[in-house]
Amino acid sequence: MIEETGFGLIPLLRGLLGVVCVIGVAYLLSSDRKKIDWRLVGGGLIMQLLFALAVLYIPFVGGLLEGLGKIFIKLMDFTQEGINFLLGPYASKANGFVFLIHSLPIVIFFSALVSMFYHWGIIQKVVGAFAWLLRKFMNISSAEGLVVSGNIFMGMTESPVLIKNYLPAMNRSEVLLVMVSGMGTIAGSVMGTYIGMLAGDDPMSRVLFAKHLLSASVMAAPGAIVIAKMLCPQTEPAVDHIANQKEEKKHKTALDALADGTSTGVKLMVNIAAMLLVFISLVALMNYVTEGLIGRYTGLNDWIARVTDGRAEGLTFQFIVGVIMAPFMWLIGVPAPDIMLVGSLLGQKTILNEFVAYSQMQIWKDAGMFIYQKSIVMSTYILCGFANVGSIGILLGGLGVLAPEKRGMITRLGIPALIGGALVSVLSATIIGMILG
Repeated sequence: MIEETGFGLIPLLRGLLGVVCVIGVAYLLSSDRKKIDWRLVGGGLIMQLLFALAVLYIPFVGGLLEGLGKIFIKLMDFTQEGINFLLGPYASKANGFVFLIHSLPIVIFFSALVSMFYHWGIIQKVVGAFAWLLRKFMNISSAEGLVVSGNIFMGMTESPVLIKNYLPAMNRSEVLLVMVSGMGTIAGSVMGTYIGMLAGDDPMSRVLFAKHLLSASVMAAPGAIVIAKMLCPQTEPAVDHIANQKEEKKHKTALDALADGTSTGVKLMVNIAAMLLVFISLVALMNYVTEGLIGRYTGLNDWIARVTDGRAEGLTFQFIVGVIMAPFMWLIGVPAPDIMLVGSLLGQKTILNEFVAYSQMQIWKDAGMFIYQKSIVMSTYILCGFANVGSIGILLGGLGVLAPEKRGMITRLGIPALIGGALVSVLSATIIGMILG
């Protein structure tokens, strides 16, 4: 049975401790601690806090996000019509192939829509509004504001295209912000897949997870600025690039854009399916070694099952990363009974990818392993980002093409960007958990 937590002094203090810990990690890893702009850090944290409060306690804002979430869900329903046409009666009898048949095709449809909306200039206008807000309150350049805002809706290699003419002139701090914002957010084209993975066919759960995933994506924007500018403060002269969005259109017609977006979506879907196949198989291999061999013949499996009251099966990969990350999960305010589960999810996301972690979260959620609803919500925010080892290569490849003269700098910033992206998601989860109580 999942329990609700109530707002109180202890959860609030643990949440504040969590924020201090996340900021402390960024401070310790900073390349120049004396140059950190604490006014920018404070402004970003206030923006995140106010947005989180508005989402949870202001009916209009919460209702707006729920409305946007319902639009996402309706688009997912439209995708189902295409699946029904292609598969006929097999579409509703997928049995073990539910994710492959019902969740992954959403990527194709969403990718096509994003491409078409971009052709019409809709995404540019929305991104421009967010960019203006970030520049106004956080004192960053126009190009930085544009790419950070773009990452709310687009992928880590798609958003930098908005500022491709300005990447060669960017300094180290600005380039790291581009990379951290890519790692710390998700693309709109995959959000529908996450909703389908976590909520299944339950309408209320779909709206709930859509609301929180949208909230996490928006909160990640100021969070990315805070973390990136702490890891690498602005020490070099900055040029306020005027990001010109009125460039020649890539596609001649909306249908051309739709077709190109569809092709991109197909490639993305195949890539996701292949990664899931390989990584989940890899986890099974590791579990065979740790649980099937080491744990079995040393008796550790029985001991672990006994001390965890059956919540852990034995010396699995999930258990090991959960133990490693558990203390940090307690510090950021995750309810004590669930710290190993949430810690394991963060470890799986970072070492493997967020799709594997969300898949594991869905399995544990359906099995009733989470004790507190707060843990499920915080996990949703923690996993909402592309910060994993594999993404370093994707980001290096994408930015390296756009700014080949920056390839050396981009390569050196790969690990700091990964750490920064992970901290962005954890910071958002900590703030939302602190408010939940």
